[in-house]
Amino acid sequence: MTRPRLLVFLLALLCPWMGAACRKNTTSSEKPALVVFCAAGIRKPLEAVAAAFAAECGTTVSFQFGGSSTLLSQLRVARSGDLFIAADAETMETANRNGLTKEVLAFALQTPVVAVRTGNPKAVASFEDLFRPDVRLALTNPETASIGKAVRAAAGARWEQLAAAVTVMKPTVTEIAADLSLGTVDAAILWDALPSQFSGIEAVHLPELDAKREPASAGILSASTQPVEALKFARFLAAPEKGGLLLKAAGFTPLPGDTWAAKPELVVYSGGVNRPAIESLLQAFSTREGVGLTTVFNGCGILCATMKTLGDGQNSKFPDAYYACDLCFVPPVAEQFPEAFLLTETEIGIAVREGNPKGVKTLADLAQPGLRVGLCNAEQSTLGFMTRGIVKSSGLLESIQRNVVVEVPTADFLVNQMRAGALDAAIVYRVNVQAAYAPLEFLPLAHAGAKAVQPFAVRAHSPNRQLALRLLEFLKAHRADFEKAGFVWRGSEAPVQSKQIEVPAWLKNN
Repeated sequence: MTRPRLLVFLLALLCPWMGAACRKNTTSSEKPALVVFCAAGIRKPLEAVAAAFAAECGTTVSFQFGGSSTLLSQLRVARSGDLFIAADAETMETANRNGLTKEVLAFALQTPVVAVRTGNPKAVASFEDLFRPDVRLALTNPETASIGKAVRAAAGARWEQLAAAVTVMKPTVTEIAADLSLGTVDAAILWDALPSQFSGIEAVHLPELDAKREPASAGILSASTQPVEALKFARFLAAPEKGGLLLKAAGFTPLPGDTWAAKPELVVYSGGVNRPAIESLLQAFSTREGVGLTTVFNGCGILCATMKTLGDGQNSKFPDAYYACDLCFVPPVAEQFPEAFLLTETEIGIAVREGNPKGVKTLADLAQPGLRVGLCNAEQSTLGFMTRGIVKSSGLLESIQRNVVVEVPTADFLVNQMRAGALDAAIVYRVNVQAAYAPLEFLPLAHAGAKAVQPFAVRAHSPNRQLALRLLEFLKAHRADFEKAGFVWRGSEAPVQSKQIEVPAWLKNN
């Protein structure tokens, strides 16, 4: 065969293969499958959830099943995949502590039970019965599976004795459930949803085991190359009308997740003082989660008034989260935001131009003749409300008010007017001066109330409550951004109940 004919022949052979390759390339835009490391005991509902997710969202899910602790060990080595689904809190906390996971969404509660053959022929009715020599007991290895750790914790000091009485110990809970179903053992300790998935067995609840209830949760792996899709699957899994229905049908106790939306819209109200620290963080969070985010920055007086106008929280424009300028503006909306998480604080003081040409040193100096003073409005903003309380309690309200030439909703307006030369002095937050990048100086006030603490609160009945709580955790993970903006960090403190927040005496009659 001549060379030209040989070339034609080879091309003829290759064309079908090349055509297939081209067709394959045309579908390369399809979403890659999510890789999920999943606790074996949750296999049945998770496969159903994955099928529903693929049908609705177009992304397939590939599973690797095993004991939670075994999977955790594999993840430490592999450093790959998209999600880790663990059957207990401790394993997920370990994954998070070791940097293997980022966001965590709990989706179901599981309770250990003693599973026995139908009719309970061995009459197992107490924890003590598990030690009987006539009861062939199956357990999972506590080093590989979450249920094994729960049993070890329930047994306490008697764990070694119980382990010695075991007929068979295996790596996963589904393996011992199968042994019991086949009749090779008389009892096995399983998660409460499993007995209904195997024939010929039933559950016996014991108080020692009921106390070891654990949340099953999905953690987004740090190694994931598609976190937006991984988070979407986790939200789908936890959504009451999606994964929640399938979990319940499989005998699990679903935890309340957010109302399902392929792309949720989170609404955040924030006092203006927080803007320099959180504006870029909010954008980063929105991108990471693949969600929409509407942020309203304004004076807290205006924000609270707007929320009261919106009513009882059923309005879709009602904020899911509220980041106030100070604790004193949380009580007005305590019904909707019952818990406040302290994040930061900043001082209140006087801003003057560089070199302090008017010689302002104290609050009383703001009353000197001819001085142009700017304040925040007491009805519209936290700073204005607190400023009026500080000035009033100092006996200087009338004398300083004579020099006030402007009142605005937020302190950034005052800083802009200071930069433009329209004001000689203004009462602002320290962070306002630091963020101004202008030749201004900050003079602290000698008053016990010259400090504002910024709390973050999540609406109790928000359809995006879990998403808003993840935003809170995201902000907490970026302490350096707040400190760079000039705030003092308070994010490690315990939350406070909004109704228990007491307004200081100097503000009560403000």
